[in-house]
Amino acid sequence: MDLQRLLAWTEPLFGTITDVLPIIAILIGFQVMVLRRPIPNLGRVVLGLVLVVVGLACFIQGLQSALFPLGKLMAAQLTDPAFLGNTGDQEHTTAHWLDYHWVYLFAFAIGFATTIAEPSLIAVAIKAQQVSAGTIAAGGLRLAVAVGVAIGLTIGVFRIVTGTPLHYYIIAGYCVVLLQTAFAPRSIVALAYDSGGVTTSTVTVPLVAALGIGLSSNIPGRDPLLDGFGLIAFASLFPIMSVLGYAQIGAEITRLRARARTKRRQES
Repeated sequence: MDLQRLLAWTEPLFGTITDVLPIIAILIGFQVMVLRRPIPNLGRVVLGLVLVVVGLACFIQGLQSALFPLGKLMAAQLTDPAFLGNTGDQEHTTAHWLDYHWVYLFAFAIGFATTIAEPSLIAVAIKAQQVSAGTIAAGGLRLAVAVGVAIGLTIGVFRIVTGTPLHYYIIAGYCVVLLQTAFAPRSIVALAYDSGGVTTSTVTVPLVAALGIGLSSNIPGRDPLLDGFGLIAFASLFPIMSVLGYAQIGAEITRLRARARTKRRQES
């Protein structure tokens, strides 16, 4: 038993080392062969690389031991016919899409919570606030992205429940994004597009992937390969829409306030 546990930990460790080695080789190669300069603070760099490898290995093992099984378990429990209130032969019971309201609520909540806790989003939001000299609030940006992910996952779960084609939603969504881009403030467009990428990182992706596969495995008539994937696409698309909308609403509020101040000056 102890040997099995040891092997379970060594496998992600060696896998992480294999994945990280090319990155280390490129960085060291450019530093030594292209820039022709010694690596500064070599001891600290080596220690940092060791921590990165060990941390990633622990993270991967944690995903396999906790997050993936937990996501599948929640999906199975939320789609259980007994939980949905259906009776009779559970194997052939088909629930109405409205019966999955707890699944939609769970998708919204988990999308919001994981995005708020996403380290990459926190880093981008802080940088955006610094570069914009405070005109873009880090908290507001994180909230806008989290709401976008939550809405996207809810719609993505609805797609899995109903079995409708993925490309309908994606094409329609990007049409909305293109329309928003034409009217949104130019200063926010690039940041909005980047916001769709930072959400698909270490915290969000494992739970979202497990949720999608778990739902498609337990909902009658759904195929994990055809229907289980695609939630991450929703989690990337809808934050772009929400951040652009957040900027457009902010710009409109600023314009209305400026108009109100001008009107008060004229009246006085």
